[in-house]
Amino acid sequence: MAWNVDGTRMPYRQHSEVPRRLYVDNELFQGKYLVGGRAISISNIHCPMLAVAAVADHVAPWHSVYRLHLQSDATELTFVLTSGGHNVGIVNEPGHPCRRFQMATCKEGERCLDAETWKAQTPVTQGSWWPAWDQWLAQRSSGSATPPLMGAPEKG
Repeated sequence: MAWNVDGTRMPYRQHSEVPRRLYVDNELFQGKYLVGGRAISISNIHCPMLAVAAVADHVAPWHSVYRLHLQSDATELTFVLTSGGHNVGIVNEPGHPCRRFQMATCKEGERCLDAETWKAQTPVTQGSWWPAWDQWLAQRSSGSATPPLMGAPEKG
């Protein structure tokens, strides 16, 4: 759990404003989060989304994260519920046999299940959720490319 002693590596303003605006005041969920002077909300996202929650997370309880289904207009919303708490549930690299997760997708136009029904009906998979996330990304990606060097001028 070395990440607990690592610094945030964020500028002061970002470290103080982002958690307050996104977590405490919940501006994005309420449609009040400003980007470039314009309010945006979850419903402005019209592409596939994958949301991850940890069953024992004390910072973002999984039922709260699951509520994305109520606000999202995404073409599909894949929800992953992983074992563990706030850190262990997310930093859950492959190789830990005690880890497990549940994962299901609600597509545009489908009626999504309530959280408890979803949890009861979604199969449990043993292991890390990371390989499933990698597959999810690969299925929705157009290929791979070498990223540009930071600060290098773009060609074109």
